[in-house]
Formats: sequence, C-alpha cells, structure tokens
Amino acid sequence: MAESPQHGAESAYRRSAQGTRLRLLDAASELFAERGYERATVRDIAARAGANQALLFRYFGSKRALFGEVMARGGHEQLRTTPAERLFEVALRGMLAGGREEGADRSLEVCLRSIGGSDEIAEALRGLGEEYAAVLATLSESDTGTLRGDLALSWLLGIGLMRVVVGKEPLASADPDTVCRLVVGALGGLLESLPQTDGSVAAESGRMPE
Repeated sequence: MAESPQHGAESAYRRSAQGTRLRLLDAASELFAERGYERATVRDIAARAGANQALLFRYFGSKRALFGEVMARGGHEQLRTTPAERLFEVALRGMLAGGREEGADRSLEVCLRSIGGSDEIAEALRGLGEEYAAVLATLSESDTGTLRGDLALSWLLGIGLMRVVVGKEPLASADPDTVCRLVVGALGGLLESLPQTDGSVAAESGRMPE
C-alpha cells in the first residue's frame, strides 16, 4: 500500500530531524575535541552542523546535555564494544589520529581539552576515566590491579596531553603505528594479560606497522 502524502511527509521529517541531530553530534564531537567544552560555543557547533541554535536546544536541551551525549556516544560506546585486551590500543589509536580518520572516537581528546571546566563536566570526565581504568585493571591478576589500571590510563592520557595539547615533538608528529608498537609493547610489564602488539588493529583498518 502506498504511503499517504501526510505519512510520507512525516517520515521525511523524521529522517531529516535524525540527520540534523547526528550532524549536531558530529560537529559537537569535533569542536569539543579541538577546543574543549568551555571554548566550543553553541553558535559554532550549530554553524558547523549547518543548523541553527534553536534546533540544537530543541534536540538536546542544553550545551551540557549535548556534551553528555557526545561522551556517551563515544567513550561509553568504545568501552561497550571493545575487548578489554584491545581497549588501550584502540583508545590510543583514536587519540593519535586526532580526527584524521573518519569515524575515529575522540572522547579522550575531549577529556584532555575539557579538563578544568565546570564541576559537573569534571565529574563526567572523572567518571569516564574511572570506567576506562576499571576495564584496564581486569588485565592484571595482581593485588595491585586497580593501581595498574590507573597507571595505564595515566600513561594513555599523558601521551595524549603531550601530543594533542602541548604538541611536543617528536611525539606530536610521530607515526601512530610506531607509537602504538612502542607503547603497547612496553605496557605488558604493567598489565600482564595485555597481548603484545602485532599490528592486528592496524591490519584491520588497512594499515601495516612499520
């Protein structure tokens, strides 16, 4: 049975609304990663998405709520779908890509750029960090596993800080495959169940390590 004109118009509206909402999420993810929460303005997010601010508030209610959805879609989705033994490398590669790879998760960049924001934002970032550390801690059977998870996360964020925020050379322009091979290879002493990197993540994305 053919769609009625009214039903067809409603379906088109829903598709259009969903597309606009996704564009706003993508734009917010990019700008939060580039500038941090405080400096990424609602006006700039809407402009990058090709929408107006009224639509942003209609779909998300507030900038803070939009930030929460960006983090949920990125970091929490990565935690949900990535095996524990691959989480560190996948997160590291996403951070090293710096938005140059389509679909790369930028949640940790958002964390780094947004540190020092409001108490509510700081609490959200702290919560996400605790979730990453808890998963990484499962890769150690030591009675210091929780501490090891925190140390692994600290190393991950420290690398991101020096590369993404500070721009310290040669790390800032280093090849991601080289960085991953060196870091993940050395991390095995801290997280005993972490597999030694063999380029499998790179190979899955069509790249081979040097």
